[in-house]
Amino acid sequence: MTVVRTPPPPRLPVRNKAAARDRGSGGVSPMLTRLAAEHATGVLVRERGMLHLAEGRVVHAESPSAPGLDVLLTARGTLDAEAWREAEAETGDRHRAGHHLVDGGRLTPGALELCRLTALYDAAYFVLAPSSAPGRFRYGGEAGPGCECPVPVAALERETLRRRDLLHGIWPDPATDHAPLTRADRLALPAPSARQRAVLARLDGVRTATEIARDLGRPSFHTLVDLRRLAAAGVVEPRPQARTEPPDGLALEGLDVLEALPPEFTDPHITLLKRLRDALETL
Repeated sequence: MTVVRTPPPPRLPVRNKAAARDRGSGGVSPMLTRLAAEHATGVLVRERGMLHLAEGRVVHAESPSAPGLDVLLTARGTLDAEAWREAEAETGDRHRAGHHLVDGGRLTPGALELCRLTALYDAAYFVLAPSSAPGRFRYGGEAGPGCECPVPVAALERETLRRRDLLHGIWPDPATDHAPLTRADRLALPAPSARQRAVLARLDGVRTATEIARDLGRPSFHTLVDLRRLAAAGVVEPRPQARTEPPDGLALEGLDVLEALPPEFTDPHITLLKRLRDALETL
């Protein structure tokens, strides 16, 4: 009997995880990845905010969807609101006010840096959200405002993706992220946590997640987590859209002229108008 020996199959390629961590995902913002590779300094402007870069690292982020450093410092009692206003007035720059407070002994360096990093990651999550508009980068010679510990782009992208996955795993519907919110109409509600009770206390059918976060002095992403969990439990829902009633006599009189046309008049535009009239009459 002849034995045929076949060579073993080639080994499957194994991804170098360490190299992947060094490269970062690259899928969140290709422009940001390229700027990191070229050690660029300047401001990346996107649809929902901006990132400040210094030599390819992120030193500051801001977005209308996330509370700023001043809110995180003052809303929870870490710093008196009047002290922040005085520092901002004396420096003439809200980005330098924190360092001014540290120099004056009114704020510890650790508290400032922790709040800066929290605000940076919080705002960056929204800045790096999928966008329908292209980003643009303004090159600049100065690093601009920022923290003492610049954040590598790869680390920021990984954290952004982790947060997206976390929210999707809690509740995949993002409607509660942006809409005015209200309590759902349920007879029996699960017992909320203390954090969730604070969120529920601010539901009025008008406030959005961002406004609730500012009112509480919490990062917006943390508030999104609470709201998604409450939505998954059936406790919170977007405010129902009010049904818009047509104004009295909504041009139906003008469409009555269609009845005067002869039956053999079959212009497609006239047919469409007749269907529109019939639809308006059912409202």
